[in-house]
Amino acid sequence: MDITEKEFRQLADYIKLHYGIRLGLEKMALVVGRLQNYLVQNNFTSFSAYFKYVIADHTGQAAVELMNRITTNHTYFMREADHFYFFRDKVLPYLESKVQDKDLRIWSAGCSSGEEPYTLTMLLADYFGSKKYLWNTKILATDLSDKVLGHAQDGIYLNTDLAVLPEHWKKSYLKKINAETSVFIDAIKHDIIYRKFNLMEAFPFKKKFHVIFCRNVMIYFDTVTKDQLVEKFFQFMAPGGYLFIGHSESLNKDGTKYKYIMPAVYRKDNF
Repeated sequence: MDITEKEFRQLADYIKLHYGIRLGLEKMALVVGRLQNYLVQNNFTSFSAYFKYVIADHTGQAAVELMNRITTNHTYFMREADHFYFFRDKVLPYLESKVQDKDLRIWSAGCSSGEEPYTLTMLLADYFGSKKYLWNTKILATDLSDKVLGHAQDGIYLNTDLAVLPEHWKKSYLKKINAETSVFIDAIKHDIIYRKFNLMEAFPFKKKFHVIFCRNVMIYFDTVTKDQLVEKFFQFMAPGGYLFIGHSESLNKDGTKYKYIMPAVYRKDNF
């Protein structure tokens, strides 16, 4: 099924308005590839007919299905590993000394299939050890996609994907299901709160975050949308908090209030 430029722009404008994701004309083939089988299977005669269906569906499920199919949720364990080492070696000791109420507020924004929040949770378990019960270390993990959130909540991964993890993590925090798969233990799974959330919406949070990971998400946004999101992160971050973004991303140094710390790591001064 072919898509006209007008039909593509209708879909692209809708996605940009509601989800912040920019789709240029070079993405026409990608959109067709992601959607055409779904359209054929559900007897849509054109992309225009499908678009009318999406905007007429007041339940929101059609939009959910659209975004599940359009968004790319490729990630893997220990992606951009230097961030995790910095979090372990610098951020956690700093927060341990400064957060008096022992309530750590950490957000994995755009958590995809869960590899990032699970890694952060294991780092927290390692770092606090026997003192962990004294701290609230639950991580908020959000994403647009119901599909990847469901996978993340299940906590089941291929052993080949887990191979990059330290051996003591695999022994302490995972249980083998069979020769191909393992699952995270409940103590780790229960330390992550998964929620569906659109970063373009108003932030509903009552307390400010000490750490926000939003990596390889803003590559899909235009400059204005990205700057607006970064400003919201800043407003909802505690003084002294850290923002981690993807290595392929950067902040406008003249337009952001964040202080540059190292590649793709920024900080809000002062505690």
